[in-house]
Amino acid sequence: MTEKTKIKRICVIDGQGGGIGSAIIKRLREVVDDTIEILALGTNAIATSQMLKTGANRGASGENSIIHTVKQADIIIGPIGIVLANAMMGEVTPQISKSVSECRAKKLLLPISQENIEIIGVSSSPLPHLIEELIENNFKEFIKNE
Repeated sequence: MTEKTKIKRICVIDGQGGGIGSAIIKRLREVVDDTIEILALGTNAIATSQMLKTGANRGASGENSIIHTVKQADIIIGPIGIVLANAMMGEVTPQISKSVSECRAKKLLLPISQENIEIIGVSSSPLPHLIEELIENNFKEFIKNE
């Protein structure tokens, strides 16, 4: 494959019920073409299943799948908890958070967390507004630069 036709790989990571990841994938599908592969990585099978229903190309569940797949990602999208050990009621293992943090992919993280963490300088916005900001201000710019 030439550099121009290289398929970009986006990993959307979520846990619990997969609602955040599903909303992200639904919006991504409106702005990306079929040369961009969207992978749903769930900390559990329910999250993965929900994200697949909204348009991910493929999906996988669990710690090993996430650790293995993020190494091949160009972009990782998810809630901030995916880089916090033991977030999402323990679903994000220390190994998951380490592999996401250390991989070469650009990380686009939403400031949504059930943890006892407050991110200073970030306003509290509803999920749909955060996803729109992610797409318009971060994601589209990344695609333009490639």
